[in-house]
Amino acid sequence: MSVVLGYDESPGAERALYVALEVATAFGEPLVLVYGAAAPGATGEEYRAHREAVRQAGRSALAHAVEEADAAGVPSTVEVVDEKPAQALLDAAERHHARVIIVGSWGDSPIRGALLGSTPHKLLHLSPVPVLCVPTEGGPAQIAAGSPPRGKAGPLVS
Repeated sequence: MSVVLGYDESPGAERALYVALEVATAFGEPLVLVYGAAAPGATGEEYRAHREAVRQAGRSALAHAVEEADAAGVPSTVEVVDEKPAQALLDAAERHHARVIIVGSWGDSPIRGALLGSTPHKLLHLSPVPVLCVPTEGGPAQIAAGSPPRGKAGPLVS
C-alpha cells in the first residue's frame, strides 16, 4: 500500500505535503508524489513545447516535496503524468494500491468546485479509495480550530 499525494507547490499542496508525510510515517508506507501535466490542446508544435514546459514545472515542483520526504525519512516515488490532475491521481492510486489520496484545497465553495470541476471535487466523487482534502492555511475552519502556522498540518495520529 501507499499514500498518494497530488502536489503542485500551491499553498494547499504545501500543507497537504505535511499531512501526507505524517500519514505515510504513521502507516509505514511510501509516499507517491503525483503531478498531472496534461497540456491544453492536442496536436502541433505548440502543444509539444507547452507539454514539455508543464512536465518540467512538475519535476521542479516535485523536487521540493522529495526533499521534504527525504528529511522526514519517508521513501518517495515521483510521477509526472500526461493526464489531468484528478485522472493522474486516480491512476496512480490504482497502480500503487493507495490507502488514501491526499490533495490540497483552495477553499472554493462546493458550488464553485462542482461548476468548475476542481480536482478535490472530482476525486471525492470518483475515487474508490478515501480522499483527504487539506484546506489552505488561514481558511475559516483552520482559524476556528487554531491550526498550526506556516503550512504545517499539526498532529493527525497520536
